[in-house]
This record gives sequence, C-alpha cells and structure tokens, in this order.
Amino acid sequence: MADLSYVRTEMLAERAPPATSVGFVGWARANLFSGPFNSILTIISLLFIFMVLKGLLPWVFSPTWSATSLAECREILHEMGREGHFSGACWGVIRERWVQLFFGFYPTEHYWRPIVVFILLFVALAPVLFAERVPKKLIWFSAVYPFLMIWMLWGGAIWSPLAAMAGFVIAYYVYKAVSVAASEVLGLIASVAAAIIWWLFLMGPVVSGLSSILPIGLEAVNSRNFGGFLLSITIGVIAIGFSLPIGIVLALGRQSDLPLVKYICVGFIEFIRGVPLITLLFVASTLLNIFLPPGTNFDIILRVIIMATLFSAAYMAETIRGGLAALPKGQYEGADSLGLNYWQSQRLIIMPQALKISIPGIVGNFIGLFKDTVLVSIIGLLDPLGLSTAIRADAAWNGIVWELYGFIALIFFIFCFGMSRYSMYLERKLKTSH
Repeated sequence: MADLSYVRTEMLAERAPPATSVGFVGWARANLFSGPFNSILTIISLLFIFMVLKGLLPWVFSPTWSATSLAECREILHEMGREGHFSGACWGVIRERWVQLFFGFYPTEHYWRPIVVFILLFVALAPVLFAERVPKKLIWFSAVYPFLMIWMLWGGAIWSPLAAMAGFVIAYYVYKAVSVAASEVLGLIASVAAAIIWWLFLMGPVVSGLSSILPIGLEAVNSRNFGGFLLSITIGVIAIGFSLPIGIVLALGRQSDLPLVKYICVGFIEFIRGVPLITLLFVASTLLNIFLPPGTNFDIILRVIIMATLFSAAYMAETIRGGLAALPKGQYEGADSLGLNYWQSQRLIIMPQALKISIPGIVGNFIGLFKDTVLVSIIGLLDPLGLSTAIRADAAWNGIVWELYGFIALIFFIFCFGMSRYSMYLERKLKTSH
C-alpha cells in the first residue's frame, strides 16, 4: 500500500489576510508605493500638497467674519501677528454681501418669491429626474412650472402665463385637427403657425381685457433688478429646459428626408455653432432693437435667454445626432416591422436609446451653458461676476478679489458637481456601458 503520509487529512483553519495587504495599508502599497518610481512620485506629491495646505488653510480659516471693511480685516490679522496680503482671507465681505450676491437688487420685501421658485424647482424636477420614486401625475406640475417661475419672478397679471400656456393648448388641438384631415406634416406646420399668431397678435389684447376685468397678479419687478445667482440660475434653468427639446427637434430635422426642413436645420446649426456666444449676446442686447418696430419693449433678460437657448440647442442637436448615429440600423427596421409610424418609433424606440447613449454629452452641454451665464456681465447685466466688480468698487472693500471669486466659484462648483453626479447616477441606472 502506498505511503500517503504527505497528504493532509483535515482542512486548515481560515486565517485573516496579512495586515499589509488589506485596508488602507494594502491600498497604499498597491496604488501609492507599488514600486520605487511610484514611491518617489507619491512622496513628492505629498510634500507638494503639504506645502499648499500649509499656506492655504491659515488663509481660509481666517477669523475675519465680523469685519466690516478690508481695513478692519487687516487690523484683526495684524493683532494675530499675521502680515502680508495673503496672511488671511477677509470673509467679512461675504457675510455682508452674500444676500446681494444671491439676489442682486431684487426688492427685499419680495425675497420670498425667488426662494419659493427655487424650492418648487426641485419639486418640478423630481418627476423628470426620479420618475420611479414620485407620483406620475406630478409631471403636470413640471409642465406648468416654467410659466409659474416666470410669473412669480417678474410678477404682473396672472393672465399672462395662463395665456402663454393657452398657446400650446391651441397648437395641440390644431395639430390633431389638421393631422386627421390632411397629414401630420401639415398639422405640425399649422400648429406652429397657430401658436405664433396667438402669442404675437392675439394674446396681448386678451390679457389686457382679462386684466381690466379681474386684476389678479403680483407686483411687477423690473429686469434690471435681477442679479447675482438669481440671474444665473434663471437664465440657466430656462435655457437648459428649452434647449433639450429644441435640440431634439433640430437633430431629427437634420436627418429628415424633406429637403426644406433638412436645409433649414443644417443652416441654423452650422451658423450658431460658428458664432461665439458673446457675439450672440451683443446682438441680443444692442442690434436686436434695430430690427424691431419703434417703441417695442423687448425685455433684455428674455433676449439673453432666447440667444442662450438657441446657442445651446445647436450643440445639443449635434450631441443627440451622435446618439442617433450610434444606433444600429436594425432598431429602425424593428420599429418599421412593428407597424409604428415615424413619431411612434422615435418616441418609443429610437429616441430613448439615443438619449441614453448621449447622456454624458447632454449633461456636459448643460454644465457648459450654466457656466456661460457669467458672460452676461459683458453686456451690462449684474451676474455674480458683475456684482463682484460692483462690490469691489465700494471703498470699504476696494482690494478684495480672491474671497469674492472663491465664493462664486464654490457655488458654481456645487451646482455643476451636482449635475455631474446625477449624470453618473443615471448612467449606472440605465447601464449605458452594456
């Protein structure tokens, strides 16, 4: 019989892995000190970070929140033995002017209006961003919110937003009627024409008549009183909300088989993409009034919103067109085999997949558009950067730079980082990599 004494007759008890291969120590050995070269780079990087934090942290944690001027900040730092321009931040300017940075020159007694609008923004976004976690009927509030937002911020008669919404209702019923009697293309053209006629020629007299009978509304606020983050968020939210559907229409129009529709969409997209946004803003602020009838009062913020929306829509169209181009031809053939018409196949099969593929590009466009709202300071609107210049013109805060720009950058980072994280969440939820 063979000798099997070298064969183990029982299993060894489980033992914990070596302490040097798990936890923080194991992660550091695998990622930071995996070899001589990586170890040297890690040490140099840690020294650099230490030197930066050594100078930055004392500047950030500066006990100057109670100061009322730059001179008082320097006195506080001098008593602590700190000297020099970068000895400490003067946070008193943020404590004293943070309300102005957020609300601009909006009337103090009406601060509740932008606050309510901002809170309702999250309610309106909930059924769009988290459709499976909120009641589906809440999507109706999301559709009404843009009109409610404009009315609450600018004030005026309540009939104006209701009449603006009526234009979309009229367009819908005109589309249904003409589509049944003729064709969907004629129905679409007729619906757009009916809405434009209503908004340009009929809405004004109707609103004036209703306002004279029932003067219900809020106190009007001039657009020049808007400023700070209120202005940036207003322009960003409205432009983002409208640029996506317009971009979808332009992307579909560019791929249309109708030559007129295709050439119009191609010409619009290429023209907008070939012109800097700042040029369009100058056109909106100065040149546009030249082409309007004498005496026409076209709100400056509305002009900026229209230009920002069109600019973003052109880039959005190309992003979505990339998603459409990435779909295999079989998806279109499958939609045809199911007997779906063009709009049904786009709504149920093609467009959901194209938007899913285009999520990173779409969110990137949103972030870029929100950051581009600071360009309005060049045409005289007091966005956060414009207000920072006005604040530094005050003798008490003349010389303040980094504190204001750092605070503004932090707020923009919070908004942009939030959009970026939601994009990553949506990609994981939809499993775009599969």
